[in-house]
Amino acid sequence: MPTITVRAMVHQPTALIRRPSPRLDEGLVTHIERTPVDYELALKQWANYVEALRLCKWKIVEIPAADDCPDSVFVEDAVVMYKGTAIITRPGSDSRKPEIIGVEKVVAELGHSVVRITEPGTLDGGDVLKVDDTIYVGLGGRTNAEGIAQFAAIVQPLGAQVVTVPITKVLHLKSAVTALPSGEIIGFEEFVDDPSIFPDFIAVPEESGSHVVIVGEKRLLMAADAPETAETLRDMGYFVIEVDISEFIKLEGCVTCLSVRIR
Repeated sequence: MPTITVRAMVHQPTALIRRPSPRLDEGLVTHIERTPVDYELALKQWANYVEALRLCKWKIVEIPAADDCPDSVFVEDAVVMYKGTAIITRPGSDSRKPEIIGVEKVVAELGHSVVRITEPGTLDGGDVLKVDDTIYVGLGGRTNAEGIAQFAAIVQPLGAQVVTVPITKVLHLKSAVTALPSGEIIGFEEFVDDPSIFPDFIAVPEESGSHVVIVGEKRLLMAADAPETAETLRDMGYFVIEVDISEFIKLEGCVTCLSVRIR
């Protein structure tokens, strides 16, 4: 009999991305002063960000552009993924609510179960930080208590523990803290209301240093304007990829909010 070789299927992580709107310069600014955005440069930076994910072996799925929504490139705010379920958010800013329509269509086409945050709840994906089965959710300007309650009702039956984190100094929770593959939380302490909420908190010296995207077991993607933090992370054994996202930082954006990662 011929020998039959069975190859295990390798799951490829997927990143949802969305092309910047031509109205990007009109994006919302809350905690910083507005400065002009160079749209052509932003397009190049976005393309480089997407290419970095691709080179890290992520499958890229592009959400149809929403040109009438200036902030739509920050696709992470529109959906939270957890154990195959897509939680369609209800953004805290009215101008961003239309962004969810195209996102919901794509995640449904990808075969995910879809549930929604409904009025009067508000939830931005940038306020949701997942660390294994602990999910920290920022309570602040864009996400309200009702939104967190609805989110908890969805994910707790799936095995998650939800921890509410008050935020007053930044736009979103992940504007202040993100997580390393080890589960340790890194953050720019000046922007963190209460670091003691996190069992393993590491303060970093630069604001952008608090924003990392886990793109592999020991591989991180972060903004290029935090060289001291990048060096510290390399000393900790991580392979760090730096990308220039200066035009998105002008709109309080960071590396986390430019994609939705589905593992």
